[in-house]
Amino acid sequence: MEEILNSLNPAQREAVEHIDGAMLILAGAGSGKTKTLTARLAYLVGEVGIDPANTLTLTFTNKAAAEMRERALKLMPNKVSYPPLLCTFHKFGLLFLKFHIDKLGRDNSFVIIDSDDKKRLLRSIAKALKIDLNLSFIASEISKYKNSMLTPEVVTQKAELPDYKKVAQIYEQYQQNIVENNLVDFDDLLMLTYQILESNDELRKETSNRYKYIMVDEYQDTNELQFRLLELLASEHNNLCVVGDDDQSIYGWRGANIRNILEFSDHFESCKVVKLETNYRSTEPILKAANTLIEHNSQRLGKKLISHKGDGPEVKLLHSLDESMEAKAISHQIHELLDKGTDPDEIAVLYRINALSRSLEEGFTKEGLNFKLIGGMRFYERAEIKDIISYFRVLANPHDDFSLLRIINKPKRGIGKASIEKMQKAAFDAQLSLYEYIEQSTEGKQPVVVSKRVANALAQLIDDIHVLQQEVADNLGSFLDLFEERIKLKDHYAAMVDGFERILNIDEFYGYFRDAVNKDPDLTLDAFLNDISLQSDQDQIEENAITIMSIHAAKGLEFEHLFVIGLEEEFFPLLGEGCNMEEERRLGYVAITRAKSDLTLCYVDSRFYKGRRKMIDKSRFLGEAGLIQDASLKITKTSAYKKGDLVKHKIFGIGRVQAANKSGKEYKLLINFGGNKKEILSSFVQPI
Repeated sequence: MEEILNSLNPAQREAVEHIDGAMLILAGAGSGKTKTLTARLAYLVGEVGIDPANTLTLTFTNKAAAEMRERALKLMPNKVSYPPLLCTFHKFGLLFLKFHIDKLGRDNSFVIIDSDDKKRLLRSIAKALKIDLNLSFIASEISKYKNSMLTPEVVTQKAELPDYKKVAQIYEQYQQNIVENNLVDFDDLLMLTYQILESNDELRKETSNRYKYIMVDEYQDTNELQFRLLELLASEHNNLCVVGDDDQSIYGWRGANIRNILEFSDHFESCKVVKLETNYRSTEPILKAANTLIEHNSQRLGKKLISHKGDGPEVKLLHSLDESMEAKAISHQIHELLDKGTDPDEIAVLYRINALSRSLEEGFTKEGLNFKLIGGMRFYERAEIKDIISYFRVLANPHDDFSLLRIINKPKRGIGKASIEKMQKAAFDAQLSLYEYIEQSTEGKQPVVVSKRVANALAQLIDDIHVLQQEVADNLGSFLDLFEERIKLKDHYAAMVDGFERILNIDEFYGYFRDAVNKDPDLTLDAFLNDISLQSDQDQIEENAITIMSIHAAKGLEFEHLFVIGLEEEFFPLLGEGCNMEEERRLGYVAITRAKSDLTLCYVDSRFYKGRRKMIDKSRFLGEAGLIQDASLKITKTSAYKKGDLVKHKIFGIGRVQAANKSGKEYKLLINFGGNKKEILSSFVQPI
């Protein structure tokens, strides 16, 4: 064990050798947090003599758990009779419920339902209640309620806005249904575990005394429920060691609460704080840019990364006219790297929003560069883009039944599966395409085999197609405005949880279409669709390929040669309602610290934005990182809250934001606490 301890730097060793009491290991990017965590577990079991059964190590992914378990066991000098419990939060919840769900009057033969099962159940409940809301929105809200420990009764009491009242109705029916059928969804694994421990003091003490040494990885990503659960698990001994980086907290949009790590020392008495600031990944110029940028955040504990590798090339800036020139310039630099023998797997391009991948995919394909897209679909494979392309194909060729079936009920027109099957059979019998049959049935030339309501919806669809076909023939350049006016695809996707991202993708596609028309006045819809097919049919290359991915997907990875594109205002950082500038800045920090030695930050003068080409300013982050001198350092405090958000106040409890207005250095929020409306400054509430 001494050999292992000697391989650690002083801060790492200090963390490993700390035994009793709460400890926060503030681990900067590339500072060896996994090595420290696994060495500490091995030290407790193999050196101190703690029974492995008295330890619990929690992670966020099965992959991380498996890797850490393997590394920890290798470090233990003697073979342990059984491995320590090292798993995800949700796996721990599952194991706990198998033994204790009977405390809720339920049987341990429960079945876990996945997200598809959950949506099917929600769909049937919404249909029975005659509620027409987006399923993804409903599922997301219910997940948010459970992770905030809000019962259906509480949600029903707090709901005020019409849509949230409807969600409350569905939540109540949904929870009743899964209890009656002894089902457990993903969020229940933690919510029910918390409920059992919180209401059963004897079991809480027993469980806490069993797991006397608890460690948590990626603590900055924990939500309210996970924090409360850890409080109960550590209640008898306070031996809770958490590892995380407040500067890499980038999942606020999915429930992670940065205050869990910022206020850890306040919640757990006599807390020891160890900072891991030696970075083993990046050169000094890269870390200088990262440190300088993140220092502009006020919500942080404070640390400064120091490079173990030392000096290296300066961070480069790549300035291009537009996104096409940007992709071409990056392609040229990558070709030079490949010609020198660089492994393609050591090259990556990152972006803040998925819509920016389109120009890269197109540019790399034209330049003959193999690439793989990680953590997302290729641009033309995204549902919203496939929908638009299917509409275009129907306009160009109405007899394309495959495309017609994709869009016949999108947006929703109340055309169900049974009606479609009846029409398909009738069209087959009449030896007509599905479109021909529908068109002729609306003209009285074929029998109507569907209800009057469905027939009216189909007649409207046929009319929309006729009008749009005429516009395509008359003026392809102005066709998109009429298309959106008649079809309203944006409205359909705007209601979804990830609606903002989908709208950006749609705008990117619309902008690409308009640009193609501007470049070629004789362009036809057929020719455009053929070009799209060539762009989207490239085979996925999994090995020896350049990586294209979002910054969120890149967290935890590293690359020798890294390009980050879209360093412009409105793209990175994102601006607008609900934008959290400090989280945007943390994303910038994460992006920069993925690079080992060669980092290029890219920005353009113009880019498609909301379907139009727009002149844009370079990102404030370039100035804040000390990379350019002429940027105005806009240290703007942007509200992290928007109308409809759930928040928690220490006195008034749970409430919903109704308005957010600037007030000095922060925001004044109008919040409805179950009918009691209060104006509260944003620093006094926590997001849920």
